[in-house]
Amino acid sequence: MATSTSWAQDVITCDLCDKAAQQFCNSCQVSLCDTCVKKHRDELKSLPHDIVPFLDRTIQVVYPECQDHSGQRCEVNCKKCNTPVCIKCIGLGLHKGHDVEELTETHENKIRKIKSDTEEIQAKLIPKYHKEVVEIGKNISKTKSKIDHLGKKSKKLRKLWHQEVDNIFDKIDSLSQSLTEKNLNALQEHHNKIRDLISEMHTIVKQNEKLFKSNKLSEVNEYQSKLNEYQDFPEHVDLEMPSLRSNIDQGKEFIIEIGGYRATLKHISPPSPSADVSRLTIGIGKLTDQVSVIATIPTNYKPLFGVACVGEAEAWILGNNKTIKRIDIHGTVRDTVTTPCLQYPGGISVTRGRELIYSDIFRGTLNIVRHGKSETLIITQQGWRPGRLSCTRSGDILVHVFDRCPFFSGVDTQTKNK
Repeated sequence: MATSTSWAQDVITCDLCDKAAQQFCNSCQVSLCDTCVKKHRDELKSLPHDIVPFLDRTIQVVYPECQDHSGQRCEVNCKKCNTPVCIKCIGLGLHKGHDVEELTETHENKIRKIKSDTEEIQAKLIPKYHKEVVEIGKNISKTKSKIDHLGKKSKKLRKLWHQEVDNIFDKIDSLSQSLTEKNLNALQEHHNKIRDLISEMHTIVKQNEKLFKSNKLSEVNEYQSKLNEYQDFPEHVDLEMPSLRSNIDQGKEFIIEIGGYRATLKHISPPSPSADVSRLTIGIGKLTDQVSVIATIPTNYKPLFGVACVGEAEAWILGNNKTIKRIDIHGTVRDTVTTPCLQYPGGISVTRGRELIYSDIFRGTLNIVRHGKSETLIITQQGWRPGRLSCTRSGDILVHVFDRCPFFSGVDTQTKNK
């Protein structure tokens, strides 16, 4: 429908066809030509229609038709059911006795909410997302530069090695490529996600701007705010940028490290004079002597007696009380187990099946938690008490046991496999 500023210049056409409009239905807010007036009445026979000459039209909200009472328009909104209803509904129907408010008031409240959401999206969220897009682009460029430098250094070191160790560099190159793709894919995915969200918010802004001008209450009433979703800004991508290190002792040992792997080249003297060449031994495996802090997690335990990881994002923690808690990387408590220990468990661990186990020093038992309840798994031999414990990859449990409680007297301790 044309705006009030353009009616004098534009020819208003019938909403049912392309002819010029001479009539107007105030009830439905529809422009009509003389031919389509009957068609409009016939299509909505059950509803009353206030047909007037187009110049005598009245701009007003369109009240929806009542679903329960034919020929009645809804004029109020049932607060309890949150649905438009007619006078008969609140007088005799299912909504009798319910609190109601004028539909015009409901419409105005919705319009205010739509405008408020749109203003915040335009003024705050879209600029914030644009800034993040720029930062991600810079990060992508830096990541590519570091990876290029890593490749150049790898090629330089390759020349110092004998051809027999090319398989090590094949492993290094494969790992480097894998880490590169992982980092870039993560950044690109985050980049695309931010851009998609910006596009989605632009679309919502356009839709909301149309709703500003909508006279159809049913369209406005169906509006669902997504403001809270956009306010939860996507978390930044944590990159796993590898470093390439080497140690060269000419003629004796060559060590190279990248990511979580370590390769070593050693010269070993021949076992007897009859041997005509030196042998080379090559090793590659996981590094276990380097630690980097990836997160600091608050536990509220002082002191913290035990930690047992559950996957990569959660862990069970133990303090100086009977309670064992499972927290995530943000420090949020996900589960709590209260043990029957007299003071506190001696140690905790997690089985291969991710079940919590703990030792009861004073009762001499090793316990497992299943479905929130403690079950006795192992009873130590008489005179021995269980302390710290650990679960192996093969499914065994390594238990530290002692003959008297070391908390009360100094004694020699032993470690036993159970």
